[in-house]
Amino acid sequence: MAYSFLLYTVAERVATISLNRTDKRNALNGALVAELRQAFAQAAQDDQVKVIILKGEGEAFCAGADLDYLQQLQQNTYEENLADSRELMSLFREIYELDKIVIAQVEGHAIAGGSGLVTVCDLSYVVPEAKMGYTEVKIGFIPALVAVFLVRKIGEGKAKELLLTGKLISAAEAAAANLITAVVPAAEIRDYVAKVARGLCNEASENSLKVTKKLIGTVLDHTIQDSLEYAAQQNAATRGHADCKRGIAAFLNKEKLTW
Repeated sequence: MAYSFLLYTVAERVATISLNRTDKRNALNGALVAELRQAFAQAAQDDQVKVIILKGEGEAFCAGADLDYLQQLQQNTYEENLADSRELMSLFREIYELDKIVIAQVEGHAIAGGSGLVTVCDLSYVVPEAKMGYTEVKIGFIPALVAVFLVRKIGEGKAKELLLTGKLISAAEAAAANLITAVVPAAEIRDYVAKVARGLCNEASENSLKVTKKLIGTVLDHTIQDSLEYAAQQNAATRGHADCKRGIAAFLNKEKLTW
């Protein structure tokens, strides 16, 4: 599939989706959001893809909403803005609920919607120089969609601080708040993320990754008892899966297993 605003490649069971609007600092508009949804769907349906890396070309990871796009939104009806908001909502949810692991490789600033993309990824590695922040309130907008995921990820108190002040924070501050996985030097980040992706591909069962990701995303929606019952059911179902039988057999026979 050809993309106008993205680069899409697959190698060694890893799909790399690169935002490629470098003249706009990879800012989001309706067309880019649509292409991102298509690219993630393509990766989701590809049996040769086990892990997905999301990154940005050029100096920025993603600078948030495109200025021309923001101007256009001023002319939209409520119904048009609702439909547009649901497109971004669907993208965030699709990344969050995707059966495959999504890694954000952040080599430049991730602002507003750019921080939103990082928030919904499963793992995120950021260079020390990058700034992050949810700056929507500073232009009279609200960080509505990302708030749903951010509160789950870092808790209400810290989410309030970031969302209400709209302040930019360093990669180190983002790591301290558990917003990102780790800070990695710019000279090392590409090899580092590639190594993480290879590890997931070769050292973990695809079914186990999928079920564990779903379990983590589900348990907060229910009572402790319901969550435990759901976890017990997933535990029992996984024991009967071919991956589990293969993994246990290799462990008992002291065999090195490559997934």
